[in-house]
Amino acid sequence: MLIKIWSDIRCPFCYIGKRHFESALEHFPNKEQIQIEWKSFELDPNLKTAPQTDALTHFIESKGVERSQAELMFSNVSNMALQAGLTFNLEQSIPANTLNAHRLLHIAKQESPDLAYNLKEALLKAHLSEGKNIDDTEVLIAIAAHLGMDSEKTKYILESDDFIYDVRQDEMEARNLGISGVPFFVIDNKYGISGAQPVSVFTETLEKAWDARKEELEIINSGSSCDIDGNCN
Repeated sequence: MLIKIWSDIRCPFCYIGKRHFESALEHFPNKEQIQIEWKSFELDPNLKTAPQTDALTHFIESKGVERSQAELMFSNVSNMALQAGLTFNLEQSIPANTLNAHRLLHIAKQESPDLAYNLKEALLKAHLSEGKNIDDTEVLIAIAAHLGMDSEKTKYILESDDFIYDVRQDEMEARNLGISGVPFFVIDNKYGISGAQPVSVFTETLEKAWDARKEELEIINSGSSCDIDGNCN
């Protein structure tokens, strides 16, 4: 069963939603038959990376809110992350354009789904917990190399225009599905979950989708046939 997940590395709720989904999947009896595909989604494609500032200051200036209000909002999100087993450092995270990080994910997807999954985790952690600049080529190369990806190949691709088209295709697919916010989970191309929902929501939807798959194949009657061992009756 395929699960597509649209998210952005800048999005704290995408990391929290990932953890909630993983908690549900861990206890799902058919988890070994689940395939996960990460999809690109840029919350702000026009964002100019600003390593000289921090996310809190950027949020205050771009949204026009008071610092005290912004600090409270950031604190609430950080507390929500703690409940999911994550430690955020939102105040010090760098406002960064995520196109190159999404391109890097597409490079990993070409190699294996597991590599893409591990890279997604590493990128989210780098941005939201470690305060790294995820639009810096050297940072991205280091993250990729830590996961066993070839540094020279990564550098060559990041310095080209490769995989920009793939990112845009993911985003077009999201628009066609009516997805306007992330995280967004599409389970078996039938069920959509929007946002960092509680673990129970993911559990219930996984079970519902799995049961629906079983009901799709209904054998009306059984007649003469041959099996894979060559036995006919």
